[in-house]
Amino acid sequence: MGAKAIVQEFYKSDVLLDADKVNALLHPEVVLEWHSSKGFLKLHKDQIVELSTELSKAYIRSKCRISHIVADGNTVSVRYSHYVKTIENPREEMMLAHFMVVWEVKNDKLFRGYQMSQL
Repeated sequence: MGAKAIVQEFYKSDVLLDADKVNALLHPEVVLEWHSSKGFLKLHKDQIVELSTELSKAYIRSKCRISHIVADGNTVSVRYSHYVKTIENPREEMMLAHFMVVWEVKNDKLFRGYQMSQL
């Protein structure tokens, strides 16, 4: 599977709510540097998987609507908006934030991520 397909698999509907699937797509030494409107986070594999677990406790659906995806070798840039449906209100789709991320893929796994988000 190529780098672009691996990144697309990560952002498929509901994958971010499935810690096992997220874990399978991450390199053991993955690092995600995330600049959000609330500050900076540097996440390693266990923290990313834990974030997935926490998301699954609050949301029953997750959808990333990709507007742009560009691949160059093992580097893939993605621009997307992340939408969710809550347990309390499963009929209403709510936008979490807009994202821009650059992923480096190594050994067919997500290895380095540089992400920015805004509510």
